[in-house]
Amino acid sequence: MERPGATTMKGGPLTLIGPELKAGDAAPDFAAVDTGLKPVDLAKTGAGVRIFSVVPSLDTPVCDMQTRRFNEEAAKLPNVKIYTISMDLPFAMKRWCGAMGVDKVEMLSDHRTGSFGESYGTMIKDLRIESRAIFVVDQANKLSYVEYVKEVADHPNYDAALAAAKSIAG
Repeated sequence: MERPGATTMKGGPLTLIGPELKAGDAAPDFAAVDTGLKPVDLAKTGAGVRIFSVVPSLDTPVCDMQTRRFNEEAAKLPNVKIYTISMDLPFAMKRWCGAMGVDKVEMLSDHRTGSFGESYGTMIKDLRIESRAIFVVDQANKLSYVEYVKEVADHPNYDAALAAAKSIAG
């Protein structure tokens, strides 16, 4: 499924591949890899509350700030796992985390198959990178919060995503 104009870059429309998910939908399965090149799917992210923070590339200012913000918030959310997902290579993710001191957010690379992007509707067809989005998944693998950020250079609503995670984490 293609969604033309579902996101923009500098105002220019881009096409997203995949469904437009909503709160209440089942969280789709996916196939990604961690920074150690180990396969990760939905089940391997655990059975608790999870935030999937999706970014185009860690080497851009907003993605950098978004990931560092969630790394800071992770210390205050002991019952929530936070994942950053992008098309960045696992080696680049590991290097970036070391350089930025990011150690509480787990990194997942979608570079091999684009499975996450296509399943969650964040794959930008025109560029083969992920659009900016936030998904909060509850203990039953249901989406409790979904935000697709319209303009890839804009920040997500951190407060809303964090409030959703806190409300279901207890």
